[in-house]
Amino acid sequence: MVQIEKIEKLKSDLKIKWTDGEESAFNYMWLRDNCPTAHDKDSRHRMFNILNVSENLNIKKFEINNSGYLQVEWSEGDHTSLYDPKWLRNNCYTLKNKNKYISPYELWNKDLKRNFNTICIDHDEILNSDEGLVKWLELLHHKGIAIIKNAPVKEKSAFPLLNRISHVRETFFKTPFEVINIPKPNNSAYTAHALRNHMDLPWFELPPGYQFLHCLVNSASGGDSSAVDGFAVGEFLKNNEKEIFDTLVRVPLKFRDMDYTQESHRGFHAPAISLTKDGDFHDIRFSIATMDVLDCRPDLMEKVYKAHRRFGKLLHDEKFQINFRLGPGDIYSFNNRRILHGRTAFDPNSGHRHLQGYYMDRDEIIGRLNFLKKNS
Repeated sequence: MVQIEKIEKLKSDLKIKWTDGEESAFNYMWLRDNCPTAHDKDSRHRMFNILNVSENLNIKKFEINNSGYLQVEWSEGDHTSLYDPKWLRNNCYTLKNKNKYISPYELWNKDLKRNFNTICIDHDEILNSDEGLVKWLELLHHKGIAIIKNAPVKEKSAFPLLNRISHVRETFFKTPFEVINIPKPNNSAYTAHALRNHMDLPWFELPPGYQFLHCLVNSASGGDSSAVDGFAVGEFLKNNEKEIFDTLVRVPLKFRDMDYTQESHRGFHAPAISLTKDGDFHDIRFSIATMDVLDCRPDLMEKVYKAHRRFGKLLHDEKFQINFRLGPGDIYSFNNRRILHGRTAFDPNSGHRHLQGYYMDRDEIIGRLNFLKKNS
C-alpha cells in the first residue's frame, strides 16, 4: 500500500510526497473541513461548520503517528485531526484533476443489433441474485439500455423487479402508465400512430432518468420498437460537425406540455445536449412532438433550426438506430435522458398491444449500483 514518505508545510497547504513518487497538496481549510470528527458517526452528515474557523486557520504542528496516520494540530479550536493515508490518497484532488477523465459510457450504433443478446438478461436472474441485479444496473449505466426477458405478464407485475433497485418516480401519468390505444388520447403514446424517436417529459425541469416499458401483449401488426444512443450521435457531431454540436449545447430549446386532462401548462428551456463538468454527456433532450415555439435570439434562429434538423435526422439514421420487437414478458429498460425511443405504427384491428410504463430517477440506479459493488 502507498504510504506517506515526506510532508512539507506550505503557506496554505500540506504538500505530501508518496512512496510511489506522486505528490499531493492538501489545503488547510479542506483538511479541517474533512476531519473524520466532522461527520456524525450514524447519519454520516457533516456536523462541523466551516464558518466556525477563521480564514487565517493554520497548522501548529503535524506528524505521522505510531499508527501511520497524519496527525494535525490546528491553530484554532483546540482541535487535533487524524487522517488515514489511504483515505487521503483516495480523495486527493491533486491527482484526480491530474488524471485523464475516463467516461463510464459505452457508446453504440446499429452494430448493437448483431450482438442484441448482450443487452438481454433474464427476469429471474435479477430477482433472485445480486449478481444479476448488478449485471442489469451496469448495462443501464454503461450502455443505457437493457431488455429483460421472461417477466410475468400480469398487470403491475414489474414492481417486485423495480423494487430490487429502489422506489419508482411518480408522475401525473400514474404508475404504471398504460401504453395502449385509447379514444381521445392526451398523449401520442396512447394512439396507434408511429412515434418518432424521443425522450419522455422533456418539459420537466428534471425529466425521469430511466424508463421501463413492460410488454404484456403485442399481437397487433406493426408496433416494433426503436432505440438510438443519443450520446453516440452527440459524439459524432462533436468530432465531425463542431458548429452544429456547439449550437445544440449552447442554445436552449423550449419544450411544453398542455395535457387537456391536467390543470397545468408545463414548460422548460434546456439545450438539446448538456454536458458534465468533465465535458462528458449528461442529458439529451429531444422531442419533436413537445417542442414549443422557439424564442431564441433572432440572430441564432437560423443556426438553431439547422442544428435541430441535423440532430433529428441523425437520431433517426439507420447508422445509429436499432429496431426490435417486444414480446410478452419483455421489459425495455433504458436511460430516458440518453436513449431516444420510438415505435412503428400498428393496426389496432389486427390484434392487441399493451405496455405498462414506469419511471425511476437516475440517482436510484447509480446509487444502488455503487452500493452493491462496494459491498460485494
